[in-house]
Amino acid sequence: MTDNQKKTVGILGLGSFGQLMARHLLPHFALQAYDPAPEVAAFASAHGIVLLPPDQVATADIVIIGAPVPRMEEAIAAIKDHLREGTLVLDVGSVKVKPAALMLRDLPAHVDLIATHPLFGPQSGKNGIAGQKIVLCPLRCPSERVDKLKGFLESALALKVVMATPDEHDREAAVVFGLTHLVSKMLVQDFEPFPTSMTTKSYELLIESVNMVRYCSPELFLAIECENPYVHEVSQTFFAKADALRQYLAAHRE
Repeated sequence: MTDNQKKTVGILGLGSFGQLMARHLLPHFALQAYDPAPEVAAFASAHGIVLLPPDQVATADIVIIGAPVPRMEEAIAAIKDHLREGTLVLDVGSVKVKPAALMLRDLPAHVDLIATHPLFGPQSGKNGIAGQKIVLCPLRCPSERVDKLKGFLESALALKVVMATPDEHDREAAVVFGLTHLVSKMLVQDFEPFPTSMTTKSYELLIESVNMVRYCSPELFLAIECENPYVHEVSQTFFAKADALRQYLAAHRE
């Protein structure tokens, strides 16, 4: 198959995760992207990615919305009137209930919709993404097309696909991502530099976990902690248990 025969993928957002995506999609698709940040131009040029305004990116066969969750509505508004019939629209956000509702509400009925969440990022995927997980939440899409996407992700990219509803995703992500990022933020802010000599395996695994998410953007952290409808209960329980443990230790120090 020649480059001219490849289907086109349009990516809205070519930041660190968008670039990770692009590197793995380039062998399979012709890529076009939109990102207002001037520093992405060099990456796009080096990888043969055509930079276009959002209305033209929307004409691709597959459109991936890589905008942060708080900007999803803005991104959808920029493309909704320019999507062709039969286009597959995906998002890659860390929260699914809110973006899924926006996509179903605002995107035209003539496009197919699947919400996704790659369970890896630029740090955990820097040495390759084979074996990593991705969540698919079909919203409005024929089962044959869902199966085709699932097959591509498993065979071409060697990813492990988890099928879920947006609600199922956010319930689990509230613990998996909500707690991980919360603990990481606390440790990075208050306990550096981390000890490096008298360490244990459990401690080293903890720091490895911290380092995987420490460079996530403030926008991503706030999206994980504030946009997921189930995170507040999880974080409040965490803080309450931490306070109870503090009081327990205080009582035994007296």
